[in-house]
Amino acid sequence: MTDIYLEPLRQAAVDLRYLLGRGYPRELGLKLTGDRWGLDADQRQVLRRAVVAPERARARRDRLLPPTALKGQAVGVDGHNVIITLESALLGAVLVEADDGAVRDIGQIGRHYGPGPHTETAVRLMIDALAEAGAARSVILLDAPLPLSGQLAGVIRQVMERAGLAGQARAVAAPEKELAAFEGIVVSGDGPLIDAAARPLDLAGAIIRGMEPRPEMISLEQA
Repeated sequence: MTDIYLEPLRQAAVDLRYLLGRGYPRELGLKLTGDRWGLDADQRQVLRRAVVAPERARARRDRLLPPTALKGQAVGVDGHNVIITLESALLGAVLVEADDGAVRDIGQIGRHYGPGPHTETAVRLMIDALAEAGAARSVILLDAPLPLSGQLAGVIRQVMERAGLAGQARAVAAPEKELAAFEGIVVSGDGPLIDAAARPLDLAGAIIRGMEPRPEMISLEQA
């Protein structure tokens, strides 16, 4: 990304953190800062995915666990969140290193997502990371309303079996609700789920940071 593209984003991020830190509603803050700095739709989406109120960002960073914490633990996985983030990295799509420590795609796939050419590779990366970290049992939940979620769950189960990873993969109506109540480690880069989970871990971020070559990631921290 060029400085011409990033500089107004960094300036807008400073303003947005200021507003969020003083209690401004998030959507209002995004509109005010986006309008002030003349951001286009893609830049506004980067801002949305990257910037977090300072106190909340610090709290999330303090709570996020390292991958080594997976050893011997029961793990609940926000399947679509992890897979979409990894697929975005494989595709060379825009990624952000958010204020709260999570790595995120810029959220443009959303409810249009369906399995594609890079899906199985992303699944293997996820399952191999869980297996290599020594997770005792993994429950991978997919968002049932998304297309072909049942088929994707079947692919995940096959990869789990080949990797020797105990657990299950299934599509459910509201994975975030089930994962928020999960008593083990919860793998996700979703901000509200990081807040709600007892023991959150951003596995996709850890995998992406270890890729060679490392995918490009936008950080809006001040230089």
